[in-house]
Amino acid sequence: MSSGRLSLGAASDVIADGSSGADSAKDEKPKKMVVVDLGNGSQVLHIPRFISYEDSWGYFEYLNKSIPWTRPTIRVFARSHVQPRDTFYIASEGLPNLVYSGHQPLAHSWDDFPPLKDILEQVHKAIPGSSFNSLLLNRYKGGNDYVGWHADDEKLYGPTPQIASVSFGCERDFVLKKKPSKRAKAKSDEGEPPNKRSKKTSNGNQQHSFLLKHGSLLVMTGYTQRDWLHSIPKRAKVESVRINLTFRRIL
Repeated sequence: MSSGRLSLGAASDVIADGSSGADSAKDEKPKKMVVVDLGNGSQVLHIPRFISYEDSWGYFEYLNKSIPWTRPTIRVFARSHVQPRDTFYIASEGLPNLVYSGHQPLAHSWDDFPPLKDILEQVHKAIPGSSFNSLLLNRYKGGNDYVGWHADDEKLYGPTPQIASVSFGCERDFVLKKKPSKRAKAKSDEGEPPNKRSKKTSNGNQQHSFLLKHGSLLVMTGYTQRDWLHSIPKRAKVESVRINLTFRRIL
């Protein structure tokens, strides 16, 4: 999809919302979509019940036991530390290498993991015009596993990447916040005390939160990676495993 905007099905299948769709989607039938317009060409699609409950547990068991997970060392703010979640990477042949936080994951073949090809096909059917060719998997073993604020804005994805995220297992919060404007960044670099900078950022940035359920699909599209950051924050009371699949297209 050249514009990066979502092409959706019948209007009756869509619930438009200016905020998080997690609460309004609790009692929906399967395949109901919640569309959140973030403004300025950024958009999120949320399908809380994308894959059936039974099939989702089947995929979860396969992924948890059959994927050769690793927990690599990455570099963040010039410091090396172990990534706070397990990871695995699949990509079609001939694509440029993915590198993030100083780490280049080994690209495995789709053919070696048929269930992942099945999920890819379901995602393509749900998002008309999509053509994902790579997949980054993450496994969060408990509430101390997380991913910090970041954007998937690597150049190999292009200016308006579409990223589809399928979740299995424990429910976790997915949070989006608006990136600070260049003007706000410039002001924060003019010597303001750190406590005032953080207060301004936390109060000034618009946020959206989604509860990613077992078998759900969330899609970020348009300029979301340019203008927004997202994270899976720590949760002290979480003890169960969550597995997340993020489908991407490398140009």
